[in-house]
Amino acid sequence: MRYRISGKQIDVGDALQTHVQGELGETVEKYSQRPTDATVIFSRDAHEFICETTVHLSTGLTAAAKGQAHEIYAAFEECREKMDKQLRRYKRRLKDHHRERSEPVEFADAPMYVLAANGGMADSEPDSLQPMIIAEMETKIPSLSVGEAVMQMELSGAPLLVFRNEKNGGVNVVHRREDGNVGWIDPSAGT
Repeated sequence: MRYRISGKQIDVGDALQTHVQGELGETVEKYSQRPTDATVIFSRDAHEFICETTVHLSTGLTAAAKGQAHEIYAAFEECREKMDKQLRRYKRRLKDHHRERSEPVEFADAPMYVLAANGGMADSEPDSLQPMIIAEMETKIPSLSVGEAVMQMELSGAPLLVFRNEKNGGVNVVHRREDGNVGWIDPSAGT
């Protein structure tokens, strides 16, 4: 597995890098035999250290976790424990997902835009109904089943996931609802 371990305005020493590679590698390989790469980023927020980890699996799925503590090693351990819990919870489905697929998950490119906020003035009328684009990027949209999309959303910790439904080829969305349930939006089902 390839590791990219870095710090945002923090010097990440060799000892910490070796610790991260050993512990994270052991955790991930327990549940997934073929992880491809991991990105670990350490940062600092006031008096706490933050560790954000993203692991890409060979099946195309991604797992993400975040931990914070007063010490940098403790922040990593909290993050690793969260990753372990996520992967343990989805171990059976990860193995089933890999068995059912002969090919890794396919991704399609799509444009992604960041729109400017209205300046925090909710009562004022905007000058124009056209939003101001402040960033333009490319993003990847995976082709998944609905179950796989829910699993991917949970593993990555995202509030929603846009995906191409393998069953009908349409663009769908799964999202975490305020009541804790998962919502699924399938525009093709309405026609």
